[in-house]
Amino acid sequence: MTRAWEVAVAAPARLGEGPTWDARAGRLIWVDILSARVHTFDPATGRRTVLATEQHVGAAKPRVGGGLVVNLRDGVGAYDAAGAFTWLYRDPVPGCRGNDAAVAPDGALWAGTMAYDEAPGRGTLTRIAPDGHATRVLSDVTVSNGTGWSPDGRLMYYIDTPTRRVDVFDVTDDGLVTGRRPFVEIEDPADQAGYPDGLTVDADGGVWVAMFKGAQVRHYSADGVLERVVPMPVGRPTACAFGGAACTDLYVTTARGGPGRSPLGGSLLVVPDAGQGRRSPSSRGEAGAPEASAPAEKSEGRTGGPAGYTDRS
Repeated sequence: MTRAWEVAVAAPARLGEGPTWDARAGRLIWVDILSARVHTFDPATGRRTVLATEQHVGAAKPRVGGGLVVNLRDGVGAYDAAGAFTWLYRDPVPGCRGNDAAVAPDGALWAGTMAYDEAPGRGTLTRIAPDGHATRVLSDVTVSNGTGWSPDGRLMYYIDTPTRRVDVFDVTDDGLVTGRRPFVEIEDPADQAGYPDGLTVDADGGVWVAMFKGAQVRHYSADGVLERVVPMPVGRPTACAFGGAACTDLYVTTARGGPGRSPLGGSLLVVPDAGQGRRSPSSRGEAGAPEASAPAEKSEGRTGGPAGYTDRS
């Protein structure tokens, strides 16, 4: 059987995460959270860059005006095109850090957090508007992870990893969400399928989910039907995103460790011609926006799940 995946970048990332295609620059952005590094890769030329951040970095996304917006240990900040850093939203919580994040169709950043020890209920999901105004959307999260929107922008998908679910919300006119309900529940045993981690939504509304500790990426139809399982050569795939010139290649970040400890753990993988993806929106967060803190609360309630998941290597 011909393998579906290829190695895009052989890299020993401790905890690779958050792949995002930067269409303007023609490159993939991803992070190594625990090494505090933001990586880029241009598949056309092979050029790679690395940016060291001052704190652990859960996600990095391109900005409309150039530079990056980053989800750090103590909040969300922005690097402008010249590399100067400014906080957009700062809310340090002892023992917690930023994790996955995503940019909504309106340019707002949705930033998740979690406790370093993965204590249940210590994580959050916060929407940071382009002007820096922060709204706490979810409290009592354990490991905030994949977030994405349907092609028409009317639905938002979300993963709190230990629940072993992908949830879906209705998007309201003000860009917030309501009506949380399960979209997919992972019924296969955790020691076989693993835990849902990062996700991406394709042009047909299908949801692709990286299964941490499951050595696979799953593709669900817009109706929540499992249509494809793509085996991975590592036990810990963490997230996925479409990229490339035609946005048809599925890039998959990975973490070191796990059963068998594959030498490819931590590498950036790619599944060529996996499907038709969509261009990710860029953050409209302004590097000069006033620093925000203490977000307004709009909690959708408890999201904790069963024990057993851990991202420590």
